[in-house]
Amino acid sequence: MDIVLVAGLWLDGSAWDLVVPELEALGHRAVPITLPGQGDGATEAALDDQVAAVVAAVDAATGPALVVGHSAACTLAWQAADARPDAVAKVALIGGFPSTEGEAYAAFFPAQDGVMAFPGWGPFEGPDSDDLDQATKDRVAAAAIPVPEGVTTGVVHYTSERRYDVPLVLVCPEFTPAQAREWIAGGDTPELASARHLELVDLDSGHWPMFSRPKALAALLDEAASD
Repeated sequence: MDIVLVAGLWLDGSAWDLVVPELEALGHRAVPITLPGQGDGATEAALDDQVAAVVAAVDAATGPALVVGHSAACTLAWQAADARPDAVAKVALIGGFPSTEGEAYAAFFPAQDGVMAFPGWGPFEGPDSDDLDQATKDRVAAAAIPVPEGVTTGVVHYTSERRYDVPLVLVCPEFTPAQAREWIAGGDTPELASARHLELVDLDSGHWPMFSRPKALAALLDEAASD
């Protein structure tokens, strides 16, 4: 199966470098995406440009694809399923939740000079990053790509309730499935609450398992693709 990989904020397609060979060894075609304005050399981009890039990868797949979104990009993966419900076999969400209709995509930190830069590891101390060694943290921070404000403040829109029929698997890294169920039941994640086929799986890692546990992450994605 084609597995479309979409990393979160400040990351480009190379974030999946340790995961891709694991998926290929399991018989899949891995398709890591470098999003517009987030590693492709462009200095400006809008949220719609990033959604279009993920949809284009789905359109180019050899069959119904597994679309994987990480962190904020969980929203991009879900928007791709919204745009192509027949071409997306399943969506896997890693450490994040799809934004609600009408919300800003990812305006989590102040923008300066038109971009939202990586804020350093301070905001992510604790379970998010405890499994990353200092060398990995230094490498990720040095390579972090400021995200255009047109992306982070872009308003999320959906077009079809058919997205709720697309199977979903929520990979729970720095939080547990039990915590996720509480958030869903409490109304914090309306899109997941409306999904008709949702599975929660645990992964003992921090927020960036593609760096800390690539083999285990690939095994989970292989299982999701095989179901």
